[in-house]
This record gives sequence, C-alpha cells and structure tokens, in this order.
Amino acid sequence: MALSRARKQEIVESYGQGLATATHAFLLSYKGATVPQVTDLRAKVRQKGGKYLVVKNTLALRAVEGGALKALETHFTGPTAVVYGNDPVAIAKVLNDFIKDAPAFEFKVALVDGQVVAAAQIKELATLPSREELIAKLLFLLQSPITRFVRVLAAVPQQFVGVLDQIRVQKEKQGS
Repeated sequence: MALSRARKQEIVESYGQGLATATHAFLLSYKGATVPQVTDLRAKVRQKGGKYLVVKNTLALRAVEGGALKALETHFTGPTAVVYGNDPVAIAKVLNDFIKDAPAFEFKVALVDGQVVAAAQIKELATLPSREELIAKLLFLLQSPITRFVRVLAAVPQQFVGVLDQIRVQKEKQGS
C-alpha cells in the first residue's frame, strides 16, 4: 500500500521529534522477529527510559537530516529499528541481554555521544557499569581520603588521652 505525500510528511515529523534530538541511538536489524518479541523488547527498553521505533528507511533518512544520526545514514538499509534514550549503557545492556535470547535481532551500529560505535563494540559498552554505579564508585573514591584524614585527626587526641592515662596509672603505682 502506497503512502500519500501527507502521510509521509506526518511520519517524517513524528520520526523527527525523537530521532533528530537523539544523541544516543542503536540501529538494529530485526529480520525474522516475531510480534511478541518486538513487544517484549519495546517494554524492556521503555523501562530503561528509552524508545524503540521501527522505521521506514527513506523517511527516517529525511528525519535525521542535519541531526546527530546523520552519521549513521549508510546503515539505514533493510529492516531497521532504532532504539534511543538518555542512558546508552542501560539501553545497551537491555539490548545485549535480549539479543542473546532472540537471534532475529542484530546490532547494526550505534551512536553514543556523537561517536559512531561498531556492532562489536556495543557488547563492550553493555559490560560497563551503569551510571548510578559509576557515580557511587566516584563518591566512594572522593570520600575515602577525607575519611582517612578524619581518622588520623581523631587518632592524635585519642593517643594523647591514652598517654595521659598511662602516666596516671604509673603515678598511682608510684604513690601506693
């Protein structure tokens, strides 16, 4: 069924609302995927704050014109789905876990912070800790020297009190 020019314009505008502003995106091939698989993946991506969008390549290319996804234009071939969101590591983890169980899906390429990432490297991206884990580790590393410094400062008066107590004990022994 052919699309009318007005309908194509609507599709390009709807694609443009998400794809044109996306700084992190993953292109997937979904040849042979079933509707329940796509629905399941869409729900998992949505839980991580991302969006899953099956695109018509020619219209998607018009929508990404001048945007960050323009760098991926050569990969808009065959059945293409675009997954985009704010946390590329969380989305990469969801996609990587899902693709292990659903071989109909394959990574084509990704765009992370304006950098093109090859399909093989996406799996490495999925092994990175999440943003929350990285922040927790950073806070621990920043807090650790401060904690040790406070312990050293607290040890000086504590040791001084210990020395005074030993002097007291010695004087009591001498006095008796």
